[in-house]
Amino acid sequence: MKTHFFLFVLSLLLILCGCSRDNAGTAEIREIYPESLSLVVGEVGGSDGSDDVIFLNIPDIKNGHPSFNANAFVVFSKTNELPCQSIDTNNDGSADRIAVLTDLSAGQQQQLTLFYARTGIKKRDYPKRTQAEVSHKINGHFEDRKYIGGEFHNVQVMNVPPEHTDHSYFIRYEGPGWESDKVGYRFYLDWRNATDIFGKKTPGMVLQNIGQDGFDSYHEMADWGMDILKVGESLGIGSIGMWYDGKAHRVAKTDSISCQIVENGPLYSQVSTTYWGWETAGKKHNLISDLSIIAGSRLTRHNLQVSGNPSNLCTGIVKHPGTTLVKKSGKPGGWGYLATYGQQSLSGDKLGMAVFFKESERISFENDQFNEVVVLKPTEGTLQYFFLGAWEQEPGGIQSESEFMAYLETLAVKLDSPLTVKY
Repeated sequence: MKTHFFLFVLSLLLILCGCSRDNAGTAEIREIYPESLSLVVGEVGGSDGSDDVIFLNIPDIKNGHPSFNANAFVVFSKTNELPCQSIDTNNDGSADRIAVLTDLSAGQQQQLTLFYARTGIKKRDYPKRTQAEVSHKINGHFEDRKYIGGEFHNVQVMNVPPEHTDHSYFIRYEGPGWESDKVGYRFYLDWRNATDIFGKKTPGMVLQNIGQDGFDSYHEMADWGMDILKVGESLGIGSIGMWYDGKAHRVAKTDSISCQIVENGPLYSQVSTTYWGWETAGKKHNLISDLSIIAGSRLTRHNLQVSGNPSNLCTGIVKHPGTTLVKKSGKPGGWGYLATYGQQSLSGDKLGMAVFFKESERISFENDQFNEVVVLKPTEGTLQYFFLGAWEQEPGGIQSESEFMAYLETLAVKLDSPLTVKY
């Protein structure tokens, strides 16, 4: 089974010019998308030749081709159409990047052609390999903070009602979910605010079925898999918190919370949550959390904006007995990681978990009763890190500690050697 990774845009050699259409597309494509431009994608850090998602910046494309239309385009490598998706990563209502599924080999350059129509909306259908959703009940009512009656309904935006708390039976699987063809995640959209893992035994999309046949039926093994992480009072995997008084404090007390499904596409999906008035350590902060995942990857990217620029944010991994713990400092300017591996899944088998952080933002490694922790300092109120779960029952899943550690090292190299973009 191929291994897929995040290749986010710090690094891609991209040259925009007019394109002769000799080698890309078909007569039908040229008729639908009459305009074109060429891209030369050059690899700096190398690749293992597996499927990779690369990102192209739409504003930079439009600098050279003002007529480019992000609502009507296709991408080709020679005569092969590559799955692609325009995305709105900053949630401002306008697409700012294009995700493209490609298969660069180490040291390889690849010429791509973007065909486009100047006007209109012309969408292509590609296999769905990511998903994000949030679903709550309608046509019922709250009694003593429990939701009575009604049926679940997927929504794009959800303002969490003040009556909602844990086990209100209001939100399906208790929060938003996001998944790739490798793994699924959810977090509790209540005072717990911790991230959990759905282990998947199939590459197909499964979130739409979870919790439909019983509120917490996902704790039992099903054909698709199950909830495999015991979170308890911990950060789960990759949840944000504040480190003080010798422990990690979750985002528990807030004035209000709003959650939005920003993208739900074939290659890229994103959940954005805003916490107003997060009260912690005697102060209040406004916090914006963007969680995203790409096709073929276990990694969730977590981008955060926080008011007040606190110097003691933290994230981490739930502490389970009998596991191997690894704390790896990154190279200067690079990425480090905190990881655990062992027989720690709720199905009684092996699970690896990791958090990748920028070494320049790491303050310290810590631990408390429930967590292994890395304390992080935002840069001008922004913070980015990645987290992942790797379950041995995935199709082609990682089967040993040594294999998991080698996998983490490969990921660290890729994060340290991203693609550059030159226009």
